[in-house]
Amino acid sequence: MLLLATDTSGKQGSLALAECGAAEGCAVMEVVPLTGGAFSAQLVPQIAALLEKHGHSKRDLGAFAVVNGPGSFTGLRVGLAAIKGFAEALEKPIVAISLLEAVARASRSRDRLLSVLDAGRSEVYVGDYEVYPEVCLHSERLLSSHELVAEAKSKDRLVITPDGALAEIFRAAGVRVELIEYPKSAVIARMGWEHLQRGQTVRPEDLEANYIRRSDAEIFAKQKV
Repeated sequence: MLLLATDTSGKQGSLALAECGAAEGCAVMEVVPLTGGAFSAQLVPQIAALLEKHGHSKRDLGAFAVVNGPGSFTGLRVGLAAIKGFAEALEKPIVAISLLEAVARASRSRDRLLSVLDAGRSEVYVGDYEVYPEVCLHSERLLSSHELVAEAKSKDRLVITPDGALAEIFRAAGVRVELIEYPKSAVIARMGWEHLQRGQTVRPEDLEANYIRRSDAEIFAKQKV
């Protein structure tokens, strides 16, 4: 099966094309970087170019894996809209992947842990996960950096993050930290294949962004009520 994976959740995104099968797993053919701020102009043309480069058309695609958050509101909307359009037109399944799960699964630890991404405004996106013997999500939340430090220390949780600046801050506060590489679309493709095999898919009309944080528009609208 030909699987397309995309991530437009952050400042830098990527897409990957992979050939996946029950016996051989998921072999990633190529990962293409995407520049943040221009996802709407890049994404669909880059997908077309990637397919053509490897001798395929969009009709050869068998499934899609897409990061649905947390991250940039605009970036996520662009990525999800594109994948919805492809999946609906081709009548193919979608797997929605949490970036916090991807971060958690990159850890070498077998203990319960906290996967962490920068959310700006001195806040962090936090995923409370167990990854061994199988992935188990306990919660995904928005916390202040101080709240994260307090929780990690009180519960002796290892913090996993791809953000070097956050890692230094947390280490200085006495938190155990594992710094990882940012999980690119090759990782999303392999995770997507695993989810697909377990039947964890969504229909295009049900695909939604996992923002965790409310948008400024929602916050201000609530304040006016």
